[in-house]
Amino acid sequence: MARKVRNPLVVAAAALALLAAGGAGWGGWSWYAAAHDDSADYARARDDVRAAGEQAVQNLNTLDHKDLRSGLDRWEDSTTGELHKQLTQGRPQFEKQIEQARTVSTARVLSGAVTELDERAGRARVMVALRITVTAPKGKPAAKESRMLGELTRTPDGWKLSALGQAPVGNNPA
Repeated sequence: MARKVRNPLVVAAAALALLAAGGAGWGGWSWYAAAHDDSADYARARDDVRAAGEQAVQNLNTLDHKDLRSGLDRWEDSTTGELHKQLTQGRPQFEKQIEQARTVSTARVLSGAVTELDERAGRARVMVALRITVTAPKGKPAAKESRMLGELTRTPDGWKLSALGQAPVGNNPA
């Protein structure tokens, strides 16, 4: 019997078509798996918490005596829970102190990180490094770097600070 000779171009085209179909299938499966992976949602939530935490910590370290009402409103908008309660209850006394001191403080976020995130409970913790510059009515601006630890709570309006404190430095106990 005589053997039938196949055209090498047809064989190559069939092999390439098979490889292309396999690649498309693998690409589609990978895309579907990534789109439905919980880690992508968790990463987005972590990014949201970090951004909200950095902004809130910056807000609570920025205040201008010439625009006091707006600054304190921003403080209240950035907080929830016990921290919010403390700020609203102490606002009249704080307004008097700032008006008398006539200071301007500005904060700039240097870096931030989420140290804990519990999406189900709606709680998170962040550490934020800031450069805070305080300017008195007479004198040069004084800048210092500070690390703050914040706790955030998810509210219907997004993530808000529910606690804020100074991070321990060096060998000081927490």
